[in-house]
Amino acid sequence: MAAIKVMATGAVESMLRQLAPEYEKQSGNALELHFGTAGALRARIDQGEAADLVVLPAASIASYDKAGKFAPGSIVDLGRTVTGVAIKQGAPAPDISTPEAFKQALIEARGVAYSDPAAGGSSGNYFAGLIEKLGIADAVGKKAVLGKRGYEVAQAVVDGRAELGTTFISELMTVSGVTILGPLPGDLHFTNTYTAAIPAGSQQQEAARALLRVLTDRATRARWTAAGLEPAFPDLRG
Repeated sequence: MAAIKVMATGAVESMLRQLAPEYEKQSGNALELHFGTAGALRARIDQGEAADLVVLPAASIASYDKAGKFAPGSIVDLGRTVTGVAIKQGAPAPDISTPEAFKQALIEARGVAYSDPAAGGSSGNYFAGLIEKLGIADAVGKKAVLGKRGYEVAQAVVDGRAELGTTFISELMTVSGVTILGPLPGDLHFTNTYTAAIPAGSQQQEAARALLRVLTDRATRARWTAAGLEPAFPDLRG
């Protein structure tokens, strides 16, 4: 039995945890799952930490690929998710139907939860830039409730520490007690694709390729969708 080390972002954590037991049963191998923000994972990789499979935003994978970091033919898009907005279940829903309405909701909210940009999360970095663009960075920053990971953003909403929370919908869905109002409106919409690749130095490349086949099996597509992720891998039917 081999131990297969996976380093992946929180946006795909729910699906990896769902499919891990199926892979382990089929292969007889054990998975070691390590989750973090994209920035934190990149730092670990840059410091030389080894893995058998990594899942990062597509842009990060492309950058590493240019440097020859991955096994040939091992790069596969897994899923896309969008940044959404959540409130505590049962709380009054603010209007977020337009960019201007969302801006006003952020101004009026007593607390706004989002991923700490310093932790390297893709959604948090985007939102920090967004509130700068909207001209409300100071106003929101004074009442910000920062989480290291997306599920911490959702938890802050459930706990009542923030009225509004924003992070990837696939992460909001992992925490009970929130109501997802929808994606960011209009031209504020933000989508990220998460891509898997096998590091060239992995000693378990065949086992990692078998894991990729489980993750991208067409029979899993509905489950990816249910987890808040649009499947990004081909649907090879017939």
